[in-house]
Amino acid sequence: MSDDHDHHDGKDDHELRVSKIRDGTVIDHVRGGQALNVLAILGIDGNEGEEVSIGMNVPSDRFARKDIVKVEGRELSQDEVDVLSLIAPDATINIVREYEVIEKHRVERPPAVDGVLTCPNPACISTGDEPVTSRFEVLEEGVRCSYCGTIVRDEIASLIET
Repeated sequence: MSDDHDHHDGKDDHELRVSKIRDGTVIDHVRGGQALNVLAILGIDGNEGEEVSIGMNVPSDRFARKDIVKVEGRELSQDEVDVLSLIAPDATINIVREYEVIEKHRVERPPAVDGVLTCPNPACISTGDEPVTSRFEVLEEGVRCSYCGTIVRDEIASLIET
């Protein structure tokens, strides 16, 4: 009977914190505290049986703290990446196949997003009886409804259309 588990050299701890995935997407450099919003964007609620690991508030070179989200068996669509860029503008998307990162890119914020957010203004034409497809212009620190001009900064994740 070995007692290997008693020996810590510190290095493994850091690596083991978020398990490796075989195939899927790793979303790294998410601003601390936003990981759950990332899951909301991806429509992951734990019911689909998708294997997800999250590291929250882990040390980061780029920020004081960051979140990491790993989704097994799934590569993100461009729409998902666009919405992701709104709440995690510094995120890096790593596509993993057979445990190897085969593609790595930073999210790029699109100039506008269509049909992904609901305007919080009840009087907006996009939320009326015959709603038009929502459209938000992407600003430096938030989004602005193209119809009524409402600006949203902090609650973007709560406006995601499901």
